[in-house]
Amino acid sequence: MLVGLFALQHFGTHRVGFLFAPVLLAWLLCISIVGFYNTVRWNPGVVRALSPYYVYIFFKKAGKDGWSSLGGVVLCVTGAEAMFADLGHFSHLPIRIAFATVVYPCLILAYMGEAAFYTKHKEDLERSFFKAIPEAVFWPVFIIATLATAVASQAIISATFSIISQCRALSCFPRVKIMHTSNQIHGQIYIPEMNWILMIFCLGVVVGFRDTDMIANAYGLAVITVMFVTTCLMFLIIVMVWKRKVLVAIAFVVVFGSLELLYLSACLAKVHKGGWLPLVFSLVTLSIMCIWQYGTLKKHSYESHNKVCLDMLLTVGQNHGVTRVPGICLIYSNVISGVPPMFAHFVTNFPAFHQILIFVTLQSLTVPYVPLNQQFHVSRIGPQEFHFFHCIVRYGYKDARKEIYAFESHLIDTVAEFLHTSSNDWDTGASGGEMIVNHQQSSPQVDAVVPRVENGNGGGAMQKKVRFRGVGCNNRELEELEEARESGLAYMMGNTCVLASETSSYLKKFVINIVYGFLRRNCRRPATALGVPNASLIEVGMVYRV
Repeated sequence: MLVGLFALQHFGTHRVGFLFAPVLLAWLLCISIVGFYNTVRWNPGVVRALSPYYVYIFFKKAGKDGWSSLGGVVLCVTGAEAMFADLGHFSHLPIRIAFATVVYPCLILAYMGEAAFYTKHKEDLERSFFKAIPEAVFWPVFIIATLATAVASQAIISATFSIISQCRALSCFPRVKIMHTSNQIHGQIYIPEMNWILMIFCLGVVVGFRDTDMIANAYGLAVITVMFVTTCLMFLIIVMVWKRKVLVAIAFVVVFGSLELLYLSACLAKVHKGGWLPLVFSLVTLSIMCIWQYGTLKKHSYESHNKVCLDMLLTVGQNHGVTRVPGICLIYSNVISGVPPMFAHFVTNFPAFHQILIFVTLQSLTVPYVPLNQQFHVSRIGPQEFHFFHCIVRYGYKDARKEIYAFESHLIDTVAEFLHTSSNDWDTGASGGEMIVNHQQSSPQVDAVVPRVENGNGGGAMQKKVRFRGVGCNNRELEELEEARESGLAYMMGNTCVLASETSSYLKKFVINIVYGFLRRNCRRPATALGVPNASLIEVGMVYRV
C-alpha cells in the first residue's frame, strides 16, 4: 500500500481529491457510531470521564506512571497541528466550525467507547480499537480506516512537497525537479526525488521497527515538538507582528508552553524507544539545509567581492579587440551591480559577445507572492551605444516560475518598454542620473529616486539603482533590439566549483569541499532548473576559493 501510494503521486491529487472529504467524514461517523454503541453496551458510566476532576484523580493515583503515560496520551491529539497548515486553504471560521461540531464530538465518542470496552475486556488492551468494533461491521470499518490512513498520508506527502518547494525558493535546499500536476491549482506539485526518498524512509521505518509502539513514540515526539516550537514562535508573532506588549507574549508562552512541556518531557523519556528517529532525521535535514545555504552564501559573497566594474570590462574589450555578434545574450548571475566575474573571465579568454547583453538576476524574496507589476526591474548599464542592460527579476517563494520561452519573451518586451519609456518620458542630460524603472504590464511608471541598495548575496536587495549617462534613446535602438531578437537568443551561466581556501580549517574544508560539493554535483543544474535549452547555452567554468 505504501509503494502504491507513492507510485501514484505523479498523477496529482486533483483526480481523486473529491474523495478526500467523503472518506474522512465517513471515517469520523464510523468511529463515533461505534464509540456510542460501545458506551451504551459496555459501560454508560464512562461519560463521567468528561469531568476534569478525573484528571486530578488519575495523576494522584498513578504518580510517576501517570506522567510517563502522557507520551501515549499525546497521540490522542496528533493531527491537531495539521489545522495550522489548513489555515493556508481555509479561513478561521470554517476550521472552528468543523472542529467544534464534527471532529471533536466524534473523537470524544470514539474514545469513550474504547474506554467503556476497556472496563470489560482488560485482556484486549493491545488491540482494543479493532476488538471493539462489532463483527458485523468490522470489514467495512477496516476498509474505511485504511482509506482514511491513505488520505492522512497524502496530506503529509503534499505538505512535504510544498515545504521543500518553498525552502528551495529561499535557497535553503538543493535544487530539485518540481512538476505541477494541475493546470488550475498552483499548489499541487510533485517532486520526484523527494517522493522516492520519502517512500524509502517510510518503508525503512516500517520494516526496521516492526513495532507500532516505537513508531507511535517517534510520531508523538515529532508532533509535540512541532506544537512547542509553534508556541515559542508565537512569542515573536505577538511582539513583532501584532505589536503587543512583551508581558502578553510571555504570559502566552508560559501558559501554553508549560502544558506542552509536560507532554514533551514525557515523550523525551521514550527517546530510546523509537523517539530518536525524528530527532536524527531533523538533525540530518537541518544540516543539509544549513550547509547548502552556507555554501550558496559563500558563492554569492565571492561573486560580490570579485565583481568587475564596467570601465575595466570596456578597457579589456578595447585591448583584446572584442567582436560584437548579432543577437541577444541573457547572462544569469547573482551580482546586482557591476559585471559578474564569470563574464569578465569569458571575455578575457574569448573576446566576443552579443550585440545586446542583458544581465539577469533572479531574487527569491521572503514573501509568498510578488505582484506581477513589480517582478521585473530594468535599468541600463553604461553608455547607450554599448546596449548593456540589467534586469532584476523578483519572485516570492510561492510564485510560479514561467516557462523559459514565456520568460524570455516577457523580459525582452520589458526592455522594449523601458527603452520606449526612456525615450518619451525621461530627459536626464549628460551629467548622469539615478533612476529605477518599475515595469507595469499596461502603463509603465517611474519610481522615485532611492538610495543604492547593494547586497552581495542578492537576498535583501528590493530595488536596483544604476548610474548611467545619456539615457535618451530613439527608435533606432528599438529597431536594433528587434533585429537582435530575430537573430537569436543565447544564455550564459557560470558552472562554478566552490572550494575552501588552503588556509581554511578542516571543518570548513569538509563542509564546503565534501558535503556541499556532493550536494552541488547531485542536485539539478541551474540551467536545467530554469529550463534553458542546451543548444543555446554557454557555460563558463570557474573555481571559487572561499
